[in-house]
Parts: sequence; structure tokens; C-alpha cells
Amino acid sequence: MLFDFDTISPQDRYKLLVSTVGPRPIAWVVTQDAKGLVNAAPFSFFNAISGDPPLVIIGIGGRKPGDAKDTGNNIRETGQFVVNMVSDANAQAMNVTAIDFPPGVDEIAEAGLTTVPSSKIKVPRIAESPVALECERFMNIDLGVDRTLVIGKVLAVHVRDDAVLNAERCYIDNEKLDLIGRLHGAGWYSRTRDRFDLPRIALADWTSRT
Repeated sequence: MLFDFDTISPQDRYKLLVSTVGPRPIAWVVTQDAKGLVNAAPFSFFNAISGDPPLVIIGIGGRKPGDAKDTGNNIRETGQFVVNMVSDANAQAMNVTAIDFPPGVDEIAEAGLTTVPSSKIKVPRIAESPVALECERFMNIDLGVDRTLVIGKVLAVHVRDDAVLNAERCYIDNEKLDLIGRLHGAGWYSRTRDRFDLPRIALADWTSRT
């Protein structure tokens, strides 16, 4: 079945993308406005896009034309944010922070979460998250009046101690992180517990096969 994006609505394009590209990692983004008010919200149009420089990208859509959401506005204003990864244990709390609260509401408090200071930026991180990426804005790409791609440079990463296998070699126990990913529809997610090992094939091994 061919779906020609030139002939279908933006809503249908969105439905096809989110139901076919997945599971998608979730950026649980904490920001702070110029007055110090903290905001938290999850975004599933997110991924790491470069190792050197270390960059992540987040797609932020507005609630209506001319409204880039608190997250996008805060990043534009301060240039700083923290991407917290979402484990299965904090999925419910993440879902609370996705509620369309009015401006000024503390989503972190509503979700029963706590924050701890970051090491290199003013924006705090979520203490309950197993991984937190401290970021500064690298580039904004505006897509119309209410959508922005935010590219962030990662300045530091916090990983929960029990998930660090070897700090010197930067080996992380991915199983201990127990992260979840976003799927299709209004509320479908996936866990990362069903894994398999598929090592890359060396060219020499491939060409010498019998």
C-alpha cells in the first residue's frame, strides 16, 4: 500500500509516521524560564544524531499556531535544558507531565517527582530518571509558526550508579536502565526487556565465507 504524502492531510502523515517509526526514545525535557520557573514535558520526536560533537534533536510542536509550548520558549530564552530518559518505573509520572497544564503549573510536583541540581547548567534534572543529559542549545530550526527542531549539545551525562558497569571505560548496563519507547496511537509504549545480540559482520568474515 502506497501512501503519497502529497495527497494526504498533515494529521494522516503524522499517524503514519508514529505508527511505523518506532519504538522512539522519549525526551523527558526539563527547562527553566528566565524567572526560574521549571517546566517538564515529554517528547517522542527525539534522538541522538551525532557523537562528535555530541548532539541530540527534539521536535517540538505547538498547541496552536503561534504557540511553541513552554519547552520551546524556555530553550529559546535561556539556551539550556535537560533530557531525562524514561524508565518503566517512572512511566506513569512521565505521563502526568504530559497533561496540558496551564502555564505556571509545576508538572514535576504534580507528578510527585523531585529535582536535583545539574552540574554544568542552571536547569535541574529529575532525580528519579536513570539517565539525564545536560544540554545547551546548539541550533534551532523553525518549521513554521508553531514547530521547532531543537538541536542540543550534550555537556554532561548523569547515569544512575547501579547501571554503570565500568566508569573508566564508559560501559553502561542497558538492562538496568529499563527504558521505554513510544509507539503508535494515544498511549502505546514498549519496554526494552526483549533484546537479542546481533554482532556486526566484519568484511573479511563475509568475503571468506564458504
